[in-house]
Amino acid sequence: MRIGWYINRLRSMSPAEISHRLGEHRRKVVSKRRDDGWQRYGSPQLHPVFRALRGAVQADATADRRQAITAAIADTLEGRFSALGRTWPPRDPGLLFPAEFWRLDPVSGTLWPGPEVHAFNVDFRSTGDRGDIKYVWEINRLQQLPPLAVHWLLSGDAQCLNAIEAAIDSWHSANPPFRGVAWASGIEVALRAISLIVTLDFAGDKLAATTRGKIGEILAASAYWLPRFPSRFSSANNHLVAELAGEYLISLAFGAESASARTALIAEVDKQILADGAGAEQTPTYAAFTAELILLCATAAHQAEAPFPASVEKRLAAFADFVDWLPAKAGGFGDDDEGRVITLGDERDYVRSIAAAIHGYFGMAGAAPAPDDFRSLFFGVPLQSAATPHGLRTFEQGGLSVWRGTMNGRSIELTYDHGPLGYLSIAAHGHADALSLTLCIDGDPVLVDPGTWLYGSGREWRDWFRSTPAHNTLNIEGQSQSIISGPFNWSHKAQATLVESQRELPWRLRALHDGYKSRFGIVHQRTVTGEADGILVADQLLGRGRKAEIVFQLAAGLEANRDGNTVMVSRGGETLMTIRFPDNSVDIRAGGDTPGQGGWVSPRFGVRQPAQRLAWRGEVGKHGVDVRLAVSPPQHQ
Repeated sequence: MRIGWYINRLRSMSPAEISHRLGEHRRKVVSKRRDDGWQRYGSPQLHPVFRALRGAVQADATADRRQAITAAIADTLEGRFSALGRTWPPRDPGLLFPAEFWRLDPVSGTLWPGPEVHAFNVDFRSTGDRGDIKYVWEINRLQQLPPLAVHWLLSGDAQCLNAIEAAIDSWHSANPPFRGVAWASGIEVALRAISLIVTLDFAGDKLAATTRGKIGEILAASAYWLPRFPSRFSSANNHLVAELAGEYLISLAFGAESASARTALIAEVDKQILADGAGAEQTPTYAAFTAELILLCATAAHQAEAPFPASVEKRLAAFADFVDWLPAKAGGFGDDDEGRVITLGDERDYVRSIAAAIHGYFGMAGAAPAPDDFRSLFFGVPLQSAATPHGLRTFEQGGLSVWRGTMNGRSIELTYDHGPLGYLSIAAHGHADALSLTLCIDGDPVLVDPGTWLYGSGREWRDWFRSTPAHNTLNIEGQSQSIISGPFNWSHKAQATLVESQRELPWRLRALHDGYKSRFGIVHQRTVTGEADGILVADQLLGRGRKAEIVFQLAAGLEANRDGNTVMVSRGGETLMTIRFPDNSVDIRAGGDTPGQGGWVSPRFGVRQPAQRLAWRGEVGKHGVDVRLAVSPPQHQ
């Protein structure tokens, strides 16, 4: 496993990156010999970073927000924790944070390495029996502490201060630098530091001096770690943004802004949020995570009277506009590991919450967040509502087109993906979904992206959920357009090109990709045309004809019934649309024990559900194959 991973990763590296990795390895060897122990990282004087937060929270804490915070901290104080689709074993409220808690995998029940093992010796990419590293890292982000601090500020409940002190004292004792799984990744170091800084700004002056000293030591060790082992070259995606954000905010907490971290962070804004607002990683949730990190740092810079340049606001606003076009319940595309920066826990509409935060912070019009949105206490809410966009919008840099309108008396939201596979040489979080569609009818998902499910412990299912046959597009011989070479790597990347985007009626989108050209001598072209009561999807194989599979993955809970070459898609007995294929060679299946047997969807990380997958198989050539999606009128009409 490890040898294969290294070989595939080396193939994605430039000579400059290989040189960097060799230097990094030398630094790690030296670090393992000398950098352990809290005694090397004395606590400096700590300064407030978000000076205006206390007043803003006290002024804007509505009844709904207070209720949501109270519910979240009740779980924490009772020893309950849930994340990533899993619930951790309950803990005794009298011992909320035992040492083993920080390395417990809630799925397998096993413990990841602790202080007996150096962080650089933790093989977190292994698919052994410990489970998915995401789970144990999630609790080590300490993101349950800021809500405790906010609740203390609003209520004066001393239990919150006691819980914060217990968590920090336990974590500090169980995780000396740089030992165990909690120090094994820079993004985790950074997010934990951010949680501690926010907690300090709300309740730090009420914490015991010893606890404040331990926070200072954790931040000092983090400040050493982050610039020494940064994510660079093929790894310089959202991980780098998080690391730079952590480094920058720690420097403000120490009383002296890091000019290098600030400069590098601002440079990443234009790299990772494209000019049209789409995320470079080809996943809205990772783009939202990146945007939240940048927005938090912009807030700190403003309060330090050294605001970020206007270009940052412009790029963040473009992302918020991009989100406004996305269907609210479509589920996104690409990877989603539910990463957050400021959170109460489970969030089902994270991307839109970030868009509202951007609009609120910069005083723009936009869609309002949910009434109990915790993040709005930090950034504000939009000054006024913005009209819901309609029509056809093409985001050319991001490679996504969205059509919103009405067909046969129903509200329709369609997305068409014609973007690149992902970001940088490994495209870590992209899926092989070129020319795929999603469709919502009356706000509810009908044709969906399959989602993510799991990362490290997903094994063959990790490959399935990001494969072409799992998406609403065409595949050849069950092979993906882009070739998978590891859980976060690809050896060959399909290149997609938008050929036509016609906004006038009948609106039309045409794009192609070359993912099958080297293997089969074929270019796949798909044309999507709007009709009065439906959508015509025309697939062509340019080069030479051959048998192919055209897939439509339904959302969980929908029924599919075939009559000849026509499939009726319904929910609760009401027909939503019909799909007419060229002939009756249509297979409809849900679930299965192995990937590809039937349809599966993952509505959130760690959760998967069987769902009907429609697969037509037949000959496709240059003249094409047409599939018509006809929207059915509502029953009440």
